Amino acid sequence: MWFFSNRITRRYHHDHKQHGPHDHHHHDHHNHDHDVESRKSGTREIKVVRRVLDANDIMADRMRTVFAEKKVFVLNMMSSPGSGKTTTLQKTLTRIMPDLHCAVIVGDICTTNDADRLAQSGAPVTQINTDAFGGDCHLAAHVVERAVADLDLDAIDLLIVENIGNLVCPAEFDIGEDKRVVVLSVTEGEDKPAKYPLMFRECDATLLNKIDLLPYLDFDMDLARTTIANVHPGMPVFEISAKTEKGFDAWIGWLVGQVKAKLS
Repeated sequence: MWFFSNRITRRYHHDHKQHGPHDHHHHDHHNHDHDVESRKSGTREIKVVRRVLDANDIMADRMRTVFAEKKVFVLNMMSSPGSGKTTTLQKTLTRIMPDLHCAVIVGDICTTNDADRLAQSGAPVTQINTDAFGGDCHLAAHVVERAVADLDLDAIDLLIVENIGNLVCPAEFDIGEDKRVVVLSVTEGEDKPAKYPLMFRECDATLLNKIDLLPYLDFDMDLARTTIANVHPGMPVFEISAKTEKGFDAWIGWLVGQVKAKLS
């Protein structure tokens, strides 16, 4: 247990006993019947029939009902490692608190580094680490449920989940959120939406971060926007700099509008 600015941050480990063994070979939501794998234990081959995504969706629907009853807006923020997601959240919290009562759940394989930074905002922050059970690359609904148990949902307007840095796995797991946002740094290249289309199809907005670095890069913003539009037509794209906060007005306006629409 850690204490930050009179707020409690707790560390959870993802327990595979909740849903069976995890691997990094995921399947499309529409192909659950094919989610079968063979594993060897010693000389025995064990057939493991898994319904991980189905079970997760049931739990996510249950969480979504709870969030609706409590009028809590849940934002699932995803990205690859190093995109500037945590800095973006720090600057976002500074702008929207205390007008909105916020809390944060942070997912990482190891460390509480991001949780430590976000707790400085004064918002209650809960850390989830997955290292003890193989380092899961995503947060699942049952893990979020456990973390939410330590939060007073009656006192929260906006719950932000900073998912584990990965452009693949997190997109496949519903956690009961209202909206999903993906952060794409301009240092990553314009082709990431084409390489990882599920993430951009599943998200409701894209933050194109680190635009302050554009003078030093060969990044084609028009090509990036075209690539995103090809994957997810009509999705809002916000060009921002988490360092300078350029472009934040449009991003904050969109986010606050989404939250207030649910609270009204």
